[in-house]
Amino acid sequence: MTEASPLLEVRDLRHAFGSVSVLRGVSLAVRAGEMTAIIGPNGSGKSTLLRIAGRLLRPQNGEVRFDGRDAWSISPRDFARRVAFLPQAPEAPADLAVVELVSRGRHPHRGLLGASSERDREAVERALALAGVAGLRHRTVATLSGGERQRAWVALALAQEPDVLLLDEPTTFLDIGHQVELLSLLVRLNEEQGLTVLMVMHDLPQAAHYARRLVAVRAGEVVAEGPPSAVLTEARVEAIFGVAVRVYLDPQSGVPVVAPVGR
Repeated sequence: MTEASPLLEVRDLRHAFGSVSVLRGVSLAVRAGEMTAIIGPNGSGKSTLLRIAGRLLRPQNGEVRFDGRDAWSISPRDFARRVAFLPQAPEAPADLAVVELVSRGRHPHRGLLGASSERDREAVERALALAGVAGLRHRTVATLSGGERQRAWVALALAQEPDVLLLDEPTTFLDIGHQVELLSLLVRLNEEQGLTVLMVMHDLPQAAHYARRLVAVRAGEVVAEGPPSAVLTEARVEAIFGVAVRVYLDPQSGVPVVAPVGR
């Protein structure tokens, strides 16, 4: 049996902002059902890679393919029906109710007049339930905690009914309890709903624990990829981040735990 073709793929991406080269020949393939985390130091090109994969930024060189097609040949509406993107710090009007926020995820599915259908309302209700924010439907964005707000944004993405969810540092500004809550939600969506997840992460132990595959980027190039145990070795982490570490295996999960070497 041949290996399944990638659902989302970037090939030989090269991109610069002015005279600063950000991506230098990056290629990455994501297959349906995968949960992948992109890791790397600040300024390594992680977020730029994710934005190009989500078609928010057109690369200066290289190719983006979705489901076997040139992603840029797909209409924006059709692409948004299958790929949802959550930026690092999304914003919405403070007085917007959660149910109204989530309803915005139905925009790619609505007709020219933008009227909401029964199918739209069902999708919104399902998204609210899946993200665990159904009880917050009438709360305004301004009254939500950081964790509640991030789950509301995930619900908006789910209302699009995408095949792929792209997230740029989804746990930024969250305390550890809400980080675990959000990442556990993403795992459930991946395992129970078949949602393909590609996210940028900074926390290496969390990336190892929640993602089944890691892609390490340094200076605009992919320098390692594979299961966490293969990517997060002491030598590789030091080469990628420039800091000495010790890597231990969690006795229960068996995933690597990265700790910096003390002074």
